[in-house]
Amino acid sequence: MADAEGLARVRYVRESELAAALPGADALFMWDFLSDALAGAWPAEGGPGWVHIASAGVDRLLFPALVEGDTVVTNSRGVFDEPIAEYVLGLVLAFAKDLHTTFRLQAERRWRHRETERITGARALVVGTGPIGRAIGRRLTAAGLAVTGAGRTARDADPDLGTVLPIERLDEALAEADFVVLAAPLTPQTRGMIDTAALDRMRPSARLINVGRGGLVAEPDLVKALRDGRIAGAALDVFEDEPLPPSSPLWEMPNVVVSPHMSGDVVGWRDELVRLFTDNLGRFTSGRPLSNIVDKRLGYVGSHQRG
Repeated sequence: MADAEGLARVRYVRESELAAALPGADALFMWDFLSDALAGAWPAEGGPGWVHIASAGVDRLLFPALVEGDTVVTNSRGVFDEPIAEYVLGLVLAFAKDLHTTFRLQAERRWRHRETERITGARALVVGTGPIGRAIGRRLTAAGLAVTGAGRTARDADPDLGTVLPIERLDEALAEADFVVLAAPLTPQTRGMIDTAALDRMRPSARLINVGRGGLVAEPDLVKALRDGRIAGAALDVFEDEPLPPSSPLWEMPNVVVSPHMSGDVVGWRDELVRLFTDNLGRFTSGRPLSNIVDKRLGYVGSHQRG
């Protein structure tokens, strides 16, 4: 953060010190994007004019006092797009080539020949049409999958996602997909969107991949669907409660890949986050428009800033 220190007086605080540090602060960089501390520490009056978070998702910032006030919220959109897209492609290949079973059998010193699947021509549904969803769409299309999107606005011939269906037609889209990839923000409209009814619409051979937010999936419904064989598998990088509790049955399911919220974390990602924040800090201190401004009512960067 040396570059940032050249632009402003920077103070580093822990959660326990946050309430005392906020009054009088002009800006706040929420490095710990999993922390819920800001809501409880927010001043009754005022507060920083700008809050930046080190993630694409901003759901933990959207408590009433911040949403209803004048504070500008920005996110780290753009840092994680390509790494997450690569991660999703890796998961698609792992499922199709049954790599998780290969690793398990190798650990058990068991020789068991199997046939695997082609990904060319498989159908992928990407739920969420922001930059991360678009990067996923491009990667999967390049690998030979037929990609469809689902988002707020329907459109045909999207350059990254092909046909984009409105979220109201999600059930219809789920029924056609071999891979369902969740990359949507967590909002009141998307919370719990993958529940028993949605899972029942999916093909028995389909796999669910969630790199969005844990709250998009009703976990008890997913556990039951996996146990009952209503879908073939799931790869989950995000969870309602993180870390995932050791008591969760998801840990032991042979058709489930559990990863600790790491799909976007590649070598150098922290440096990229700091560069993005420092660029915005320069804009803030010089009175120029900020990049990645979040529409606090929608919960993501507004359409006027989309590429």
